[in-house]
Amino acid sequence: MTFPHHIPDPADEDAAALWAAKLEAGPLSPADLHAFETWLAGAPDRRELVAEYCEFAADIGRLLPALAAEGRLPADPQPSAAPRKRGRLTAFALGGLAAAAAAAAVFFVVRPAPDTLAPQQFATAAAQRHSLTLADGTHIDLSARTRVTIEIGKNERRVQLAAGQAFFDVAKDSGKPFTVETPVGSILVTGTRFAVRADAATGLDVIVAEGQVRVSPSAGMAPVSIGANQHLTANAAQVSVEALAPAALSDSLAWRSGKIVFSATPVGQALASFARYHGRELSASAEASALRVGGRYNLDDLDGFLAALEEILPVTVTRSPDGPVQVGLRGNK
Repeated sequence: MTFPHHIPDPADEDAAALWAAKLEAGPLSPADLHAFETWLAGAPDRRELVAEYCEFAADIGRLLPALAAEGRLPADPQPSAAPRKRGRLTAFALGGLAAAAAAAAVFFVVRPAPDTLAPQQFATAAAQRHSLTLADGTHIDLSARTRVTIEIGKNERRVQLAAGQAFFDVAKDSGKPFTVETPVGSILVTGTRFAVRADAATGLDVIVAEGQVRVSPSAGMAPVSIGANQHLTANAAQVSVEALAPAALSDSLAWRSGKIVFSATPVGQALASFARYHGRELSASAEASALRVGGRYNLDDLDGFLAALEEILPVTVTRSPDGPVQVGLRGNK
């Protein structure tokens, strides 16, 4: 385990230890998750501090059985009724690994670390987004209608993205690769920032914001490595990679803040993006679909986008009682 070169704030150390204990115990409640993310946003080094505490907990879980077998730990270490405040650096100053392990017992349940934590499942509904932070410090943003299963093992980290779109800010750990598996391909990394959208009908989209990933399309094509500011699309017929300018990269990831950006985008394609997010049936006539639309819109405001289409383009929006929306050229029957 490594430590930052500066001395962390003692209050941040105490909070990081407690958050690490909660993360190790299981998924956070929505209220705890909000409080955790608010605390993380308060200082740039807090995410690393929690990640290192989680790593420390895992190390202690592996070392305690060996130390006990050698007689270097009490048989049943218990925290006192009013435990003293201990920070990460204080624990290592207590005089050797056995003392550090005993100090850690105040915050963590003393038991051997399992080879694999119990899988965690998360899903978002239509027009809903969700963010979560894993025990290793990895941060994941989920777009609407997205389902993931997460497994963190002794030698690997694995996410099954059954459907939808997610952004991964992966904690660096060269000894524990991070894999995202989808029905249309898999992505392998050790620590980087990237987005994945998986759709059985249209294929795989991968956008890398930082670092490098290795994409293996499930259509039997050869793996492809892509780096920062690159966008890969893969379907049953082909794999293509394009470079993204910084502005285009930012626009592609705008969904994380609830926005969507179009630049001379065909109306049919724009409607498909809103349909995916809202789980609605949105369609356009061939003539209307070929028209182009631009601008920045609120993903949650479908009615606002449809109203904008009628204002800036010669189209009419027809809403059916059962939910489908049809966009056609103005004046056409």
